[in-house]
Amino acid sequence: MDAERGRIGSALLAAWRGLVVSVPALAGSCTLFSLALISIATIPLGVGLVTTPYILEAVRKHANQRRLLAITWSDVRIPVPYRPFPKDLRSGFTGQVERTTLMLKDPATWRDIRWMLVDMTAGYTVAILAAALLLYPVEGFVLAAGLWRVFTDDRYWYAFVPVDSQATGLMAAALGVAIFAAGVLLSERLLRAHFVLARSVLAPTQEQELARRIDRLTETRHEAVDTAASELRRIERDLHDGAQARLVAMGMNLGTVEALIEKDPAQAKRLLAMARESSAEALTELRDLVRGIHPPVLAERGLGDAVKALALRLPVPCDVDVELGGRAEAPVESAAYFAISEALTNAAKHSGAERIWVDLRHSDGALRFSVTDDGRGGASVGAGSGLSGIERRLGTFDGIMAVSSPAGGPTMVTMEIPCELS
Repeated sequence: MDAERGRIGSALLAAWRGLVVSVPALAGSCTLFSLALISIATIPLGVGLVTTPYILEAVRKHANQRRLLAITWSDVRIPVPYRPFPKDLRSGFTGQVERTTLMLKDPATWRDIRWMLVDMTAGYTVAILAAALLLYPVEGFVLAAGLWRVFTDDRYWYAFVPVDSQATGLMAAALGVAIFAAGVLLSERLLRAHFVLARSVLAPTQEQELARRIDRLTETRHEAVDTAASELRRIERDLHDGAQARLVAMGMNLGTVEALIEKDPAQAKRLLAMARESSAEALTELRDLVRGIHPPVLAERGLGDAVKALALRLPVPCDVDVELGGRAEAPVESAAYFAISEALTNAAKHSGAERIWVDLRHSDGALRFSVTDDGRGGASVGAGSGLSGIERRLGTFDGIMAVSSPAGGPTMVTMEIPCELS
């Protein structure tokens, strides 16, 4: 009985999600498809040079929102294959022309446009069917409950059943039960089919994906070298300004103590106390420095316990859910740990959240983790933001990140790194 209730509950949830997805599938895709075609067609007139980048950016946000729903609702991963813009992209009209040209040369742009055409037709049909199979039976039950009396003078058709009496009303209810049973069996599959259909159009071909991954790995290799050099400079600076300075001061104090220990024992005792405090502070700074390079708890107890320890130090209540059947390689664990740490720091400092949730699990050959908060929203990936740093860190391991942060919240940062557990 509990299993049946759980199955019905899952089907009802899938039906609701199908209904939610069907609205942007029809209204959003139809509107953006029309605007994109009109804008591209008016490029020779000059108008499209101004409007096309903004409309195509809206198209990408629309597609990325569907990618996020696909991975979170049906565990269907749809790659984000957009080519990055050059960092030295000019501003003004010349920059608009260059931006338009780059977006139109990107194969992902044309896949987005094809996807919107599929989304407003087949995609909408599949999504709304997932909802209709559990909503349409309600009409049959209402007819059997007495609504059939309204149609005694004019026969009403419920599917293929003509309803004009209590007997035919009961037949409509029986048909409703059959449709509801079909919905319980098929709604989750139909919702997943909607996202699989989107993936079949949005995802690049194997050749395109391979070329994109080569370009991406080349870019992230350079970024990893720059990041490592920057991290080395940070460590050197912290050592020079912190622990090293304290150790030098402690050595000078001890030299003074050596000279005063017979002449002025009281002053020597005070200097020894100062030296002891300096040694304790230097030890604390060295521990913090080591923790910043590779936390001991991560090496000793693994990623799950390290993230839980991280959550305990936050000023905001944080719930951590971990489902890992083993351990990933040390570099992957380190990348995931610092990505989660950066996301938690951003949420605690900037979101105004009252609670944060971390979900960490491994499935289908990938380590998946998300950080969600109930704050004000509005987070975005951009130059100089903490989220862009996370994206670069994950890119080194061919990982991906998706951000959903509407105004008013909540904010959900979903990350994934391909790996196997040992």
